[in-house]
Amino acid sequence: MVSELQRLVDAFGARLGRSIAVDDARLKLLAYNAHTGDVDDARIESVMHRGVSTALVAHVSEQGAAQASDVFTLPPCPWIGITMERVGIPIRYDDALLGYVWLIGSDGPVGDRDVELLREAAAQAALVLHRGHLGVDVARSHARELVRDLIAPDQALRTEAGVALVEEEHAVAGPVAVLVAMVGGEEGEPLAEERRLALELAVDRCRRRLPPSRGLALTRPDHALLLTIWPGARSQVIERNAAELAEVLREKLDAELGLGPAACWVGVGGPRPRLTEALSSYEEARRAAEVARITGTLGHVVAHKQLGVYALLGKLTPDQLAEGIHPGLRPLLANPAHRGLVETLRVYLDHAGDAQRAATALHLHRSTLYKRLHRVEQLTGLRLDVGDDRLAAHLGLKTAELHPRLPASTHAPDVVF
Repeated sequence: MVSELQRLVDAFGARLGRSIAVDDARLKLLAYNAHTGDVDDARIESVMHRGVSTALVAHVSEQGAAQASDVFTLPPCPWIGITMERVGIPIRYDDALLGYVWLIGSDGPVGDRDVELLREAAAQAALVLHRGHLGVDVARSHARELVRDLIAPDQALRTEAGVALVEEEHAVAGPVAVLVAMVGGEEGEPLAEERRLALELAVDRCRRRLPPSRGLALTRPDHALLLTIWPGARSQVIERNAAELAEVLREKLDAELGLGPAACWVGVGGPRPRLTEALSSYEEARRAAEVARITGTLGHVVAHKQLGVYALLGKLTPDQLAEGIHPGLRPLLANPAHRGLVETLRVYLDHAGDAQRAATALHLHRSTLYKRLHRVEQLTGLRLDVGDDRLAAHLGLKTAELHPRLPASTHAPDVVF
C-alpha cells in the first residue's frame, strides 16, 4: 500500500509541479515527494517522526477537516509550527474518512487546475487505502482462523496452523505462553455484545505492547485469549513476563468494562517450547481463569501452577466432580439450611484442624465450634479425627466449589448452633 501511495504522490507531484503529501485519518504521514519550496516546523516534524503533535491534530479537527467533503484551506497556527497555509482534501471511500491529501502554501497559489488534480489524487488515494485496509482486515481474519486451528483438538490441524503462522509472518517461532481473559457471566454463556467488544479491545491493546509477530489474539463467545511468543527466553523469564502482562490485561479489562476488578479474571498457562504446543498452555490458562471466577478466592490473575488441587479437579466433568464428593457430604452441601455448618467445616479444615484459629476466624467460642463439627459428623457419617475422612471432607468442599449445581437434598433442615 505504501509503495502504491508513493508512486501516486510522485506522479501527481510531477504533474502539479509542487510538493504533495498524504496522511492517514490520524495525520500520520504515509507518503510525500520532494519539497520545491520552503517548509515549516510542522512539516519537518511530520517527515521526521511520521506523525504530528496532539495540538496540531486538535487544530485540524477544529477547522472541520474531518467533516469536509471537498477542498478546504487550513490556516496558519504559528504556535504549533504551522506558519504556512495548507490546502487539503479528505480521502473518502463510501463516505468513510481514510486520510488527507495536502498541498503547502509556500509552493504558490493553488489554481483551478491544481484543485482538479488534487481531487483526482484524493480519488485514486481512496482506492489504494481502501484496498490496503481490506488487505489488513483479510490478513487479520486469516490470522485469527489460524490461531483457532492452533488450539483445535486435531494435531495435524495444529501443526499446519503453526507452520502457516510463521511462513506468512503472522508469528515468529519460539516458546509460547497463553493468557485467557474472562469477564462476568456464566461459564459457557456467550457474552453480551458490549462486553465482548470491551474484552476484544482490552486484549488487542495488550497485544500491541508486544513486538510485532509476538502476540496473537482471538475472541471466543465467552472469553478471549492472548498467545504470547518469547523467542530464546527461558521458562522462568516467560512466566515472569506473562504474569506481568496478565496484570496489565486485567487493568485494561477493568478500565474498558468499568465494573471493577471483581468482574474480570485472567488465567496464565505454563510455557511450552513450540508454537504447535500452544493448546496445552491455552487449556491451562482457561482452567485457571475459570477456577478463579468460580471460587472467588484465588485472586483475579491466576497462573495455572498456582491452582494446587484445583488444577486436578478442574479437569473433571461436572458428573465426575459430583461422583467424587463423599456421599455423606452431598446432602449437607445441597441443603441451603446447612450453609453455616458447611462454612464452619471449610474454615476448620482450611486452618488444618486448628480449633482455636478456626474459632477466631469464625468469631465463635471454641465450644460452639466443637458443637457444629459434631453436628457435621452426625449428618455426614465422617469422623474428623480420622485422617482419611478429613481428607475426603476437604476434597469434597474443594470439589463442590467447582460444581455448577448439586442434587436437591431430601434431608430436613438442621438447627445450626
